[in-house]
Amino acid sequence: MNIRRLILEGEGVTQDFKKKITSCEKIAKTMVSFANNKGGRLLVGVSDDGTISGVKSEDEEKYMITRAAHFYCKPALEPKFEEVYLDDKTVLVAEINKSEMKPHYALGEDKKWWVYIRVKDKSVLASKIVIDVLKRENNEHGVLLEYSSKEKALLEYLNEHERITSREYSQMLNLSRRRTHRILVNLVLSGVIRLHTTEKEEYYTAS
Repeated sequence: MNIRRLILEGEGVTQDFKKKITSCEKIAKTMVSFANNKGGRLLVGVSDDGTISGVKSEDEEKYMITRAAHFYCKPALEPKFEEVYLDDKTVLVAEINKSEMKPHYALGEDKKWWVYIRVKDKSVLASKIVIDVLKRENNEHGVLLEYSSKEKALLEYLNEHERITSREYSQMLNLSRRRTHRILVNLVLSGVIRLHTTEKEEYYTAS
């Protein structure tokens, strides 16, 4: 494993740097966001700016990560570890695979379970629509798509305006939140529209 090359890539959707693991809640949030997305890796012993500080005790860091993965993630995660030695320092790499059991929840400091997804280099709280998409992504039965005037109006709007939020769609057709939610989830799962999440908002575009 070329650790220098990985560090040069910086933090992102599939990679996070940690100088030291200080909180099971915080690391569970990061691991869950990886598992709910494409998978990812933690580089422990590396500062946010890419400086290699190394870990003092690999066993202690492994214990914290494993404890977080087993007791602070639901369903539990199984990280794979690798120790990389560089300039007399040790970097601990923890790999989290993309999960087939989405969504995964992380136990927060408020003792509640929350779903997180990865957006750029941040772990962001998932909306109800994202959670529903994650739940149904692995459904083998597929989606029975109802193509009514409501769906048609959305696609016609996207053809002209490029993007729309769930609130805009709901207001445009005077739909209930539940109906809006159901239509958007079905259209995302069937590949007709794409869901985009940023730190500030969530919006939809035509696929």
